[in-house]
Amino acid sequence: MGHPEEVRRALLQAGVARGALVALALDPTVGVGVAWAGGAASAPADPTDPDALVRVVAGLEADVRPRWVLWSSDTASTLVADGLRVATAWDVSAVHRLLEGGWQADAGRCWAAVHDLPATTVPALAPPDLFNQPDPAEADPSGPLRPDGHLRPEWVGGAWAADEDHLRRWAELALQAASGQQARLDALAGPDRRVRWARTARSESTAELLCAELAHDGLPVDREVAEAIVAAVVGERPRTEAEAAEQRARRDADVLRHAPPGGRFDLRSPGQVRSLLRFVGIEVPDTRAWRLEALRDAHPLVEALLAWRKAERVANTYGYAWLDEHVGPDGRLRGSWSGADGGAGRMTASAGLHNLPADLRPAVVAGPGHVFVRADLGQIEPRVLAAVSGDAALARASQEPDLYAPVAAQLGVDRATAKVAVLGALYGQTTGHGAQVLPRLRATYPVAMAYLEAGDRTGQAGGDLRTHGGRLVRTGSVPSGEQDRSRAAAQGRFGRNALVQGAAAELFKVWAVVARARTADLGARLVLCLHDELLVHAPASAGAEVAVLVDEALQEAAHHWTDDRSVRFLADTSVIDRWSDAKG
Repeated sequence: MGHPEEVRRALLQAGVARGALVALALDPTVGVGVAWAGGAASAPADPTDPDALVRVVAGLEADVRPRWVLWSSDTASTLVADGLRVATAWDVSAVHRLLEGGWQADAGRCWAAVHDLPATTVPALAPPDLFNQPDPAEADPSGPLRPDGHLRPEWVGGAWAADEDHLRRWAELALQAASGQQARLDALAGPDRRVRWARTARSESTAELLCAELAHDGLPVDREVAEAIVAAVVGERPRTEAEAAEQRARRDADVLRHAPPGGRFDLRSPGQVRSLLRFVGIEVPDTRAWRLEALRDAHPLVEALLAWRKAERVANTYGYAWLDEHVGPDGRLRGSWSGADGGAGRMTASAGLHNLPADLRPAVVAGPGHVFVRADLGQIEPRVLAAVSGDAALARASQEPDLYAPVAAQLGVDRATAKVAVLGALYGQTTGHGAQVLPRLRATYPVAMAYLEAGDRTGQAGGDLRTHGGRLVRTGSVPSGEQDRSRAAAQGRFGRNALVQGAAAELFKVWAVVARARTADLGARLVLCLHDELLVHAPASAGAEVAVLVDEALQEAAHHWTDDRSVRFLADTSVIDRWSDAKG
């Protein structure tokens, strides 16, 4: 078509409305392709003006503000790397994971799903050989589609970026895939759930934009503080492997001095640790941390072993090598982010961002002239259960800041027992103190308990589940036979919990993307999404205002997610200088 600016003019002349789907295929070295209902355009990159493509997309974002259709978050990462952040998206891969379940969501699988092609026949990229030759009778052997309707693996693997014509065609195919997903969503959801599932698809897509930004921006870390924390646990940075081995030997010796004389035990072997504990009169079926914590006072060996484990984790996972690999010269801890795992749909991150030990939180420090706004959802699981099950009694309990207090009063037990009972019901616990209250739970909150038990039965049978927002959760098939009862029980527990955890993940992401939108004009950026907790990096002058907006974003997100205000959601929000300053 010519200069990239012509692409912008073509789309503007077409009268594309705000929020309309506009597919984008972008390669900074090749060009740009866009497609919308009724048209498509493309332009090559201009080596004399390397920012031209970004300006075109930025101009369309400002003039039209479409919902950008992206094959995956890779395009969002390209945009963010070039300094451009768009407001909304329809991420074909994210919506595929929502509707079809699991993790695998390359363009070939997404295309197959919306065209009812078997996933087992999605072609894989393979070099030509005696058994893999192009069909000379094909009309267009270099085109994106095979005669059987599948996307060519060469295009999925990157051939779409060969030139600007390929980019235009790739954008057209993305738009077709998105339209097919919308039709599939409508058919699966039916009239009662169609609006809700469509909202989830949009928020899941925009969460992938947020993931690209989280990966690019990183988490602010004071490297000197981090190194001091590591040194306090494992010692000064070793200069040689011999020094590192000497440090490991000293850590081992602090534990083994409690062992019987002459004993030789490998602390990195669970079996030998059990033998060591047996020598001092402690018999355990395994050496899990929670089990040893309960025996902390039984013998000095246990306390020494717990301290050793903490030091080993820091040395091997969050030590000097980890800092060197993941904390950049700008003091930002970076890892890759994904909007959904392959299970119930929680956000995930690499580089230890989702498992950072509490001891390292003092090193997460806001940059100069900035603060953190930290917000943590309160008692989210029972509140989500009240919302998704429609249990009016549990919804009434959610109106209190401490939901477990009215639940305890209704059940006639103390608060601690009520909390254990509710969480035990969520996780399928059938023994212990909390389980004794199950009959009263069923009588007091019958709708919520029936919802959980229906998920349990489906999971035990190996059936598929759909969350409140439409995510497909596969529990797996259960073979028949007495020996498979334990497996079925485990799948039942997974099924009942996935319904709540999956819905909570959906609500959390709606909250995150709303907070992202509402605070952006104040120069705030989300830097961490941790399970039920948001950490926002904001200018110090705007900290209090950002905190208010984050709380308001939760209420907006809850209404957007449920269309029901009978359940109260709340967050513990504070303005702090370092992550460890937050309570709880």
